[in-house]
Amino acid sequence: MGSRVNVCSVNVLDNPAKLNDPFKLEITFEAFEPLPDDLDWELVYVGSAESEKYDQVLDSALVGPVVEGRHKFIFEADGPDPSKIPEDDIVGVTVLLLRCSYREQVFIKIGWFVTLEYTDPEMKENPPAVPILDQLQRTVCLDDIHVTTYPIKWDNSSSDIDKDLENGDATDANLNGNDSNEYLLSNDNYKQQSSNNNSDLLTTNDSQLMDSTPSESMTIVDKNNCVDNVSTLQAVNVSVPIGSSPLNDLTNNDQIPDLVD
Repeated sequence: MGSRVNVCSVNVLDNPAKLNDPFKLEITFEAFEPLPDDLDWELVYVGSAESEKYDQVLDSALVGPVVEGRHKFIFEADGPDPSKIPEDDIVGVTVLLLRCSYREQVFIKIGWFVTLEYTDPEMKENPPAVPILDQLQRTVCLDDIHVTTYPIKWDNSSSDIDKDLENGDATDANLNGNDSNEYLLSNDNYKQQSSNNNSDLLTTNDSQLMDSTPSESMTIVDKNNCVDNVSTLQAVNVSVPIGSSPLNDLTNNDQIPDLVD
């Protein structure tokens, strides 16, 4: 069978923001059948095009076990640490990646361009040699989102996707409908592409995400305000080590648009 999870939408909240401000993502996903193990969500900030060693894993959250239906939660992660970013790469264009894994297998990556620039016109025209961090504005670009999905083994009997796994098949989709045959992100040519055409920084090939519609069951989960209690969560249990308040059950709310039509 195909993927058992469809990411319907990811809304970037509190955007634009300061460089050090937290990222806050409102994630809506559908589970086509119950998942006994957790979904592992991870947010990555690409610090430099020169090397992956500058990538920063901002935070991660375990969500599960997940019942069949539609779920929504807020994923909040700290902003990037500027001291871990090469000085020449702090100002300009970079990439934010959200990836989700099941049983240590990544099955989806979602990427956005992120611009860091001065809001002061004079500083824009004549940027200081040493970046002034508190004068920078961080903007996640929402008009060019890219998704890459990968076939994985959802359980021990998922032999029907073994061929896809052997071939390394991945499904890519540009959410604006612009298709490409390149990989989601290439650090090797990132800097050259970002200086010429930002749309080449995140690239994909033609395909679509799954579009099945399971029964509706939605829960809002605030990563910093949740509990690990199945009876309280009802629709989904979020395995994060912080929080104290119960979740809100928003059952029978179908007013959430799909990420890919």
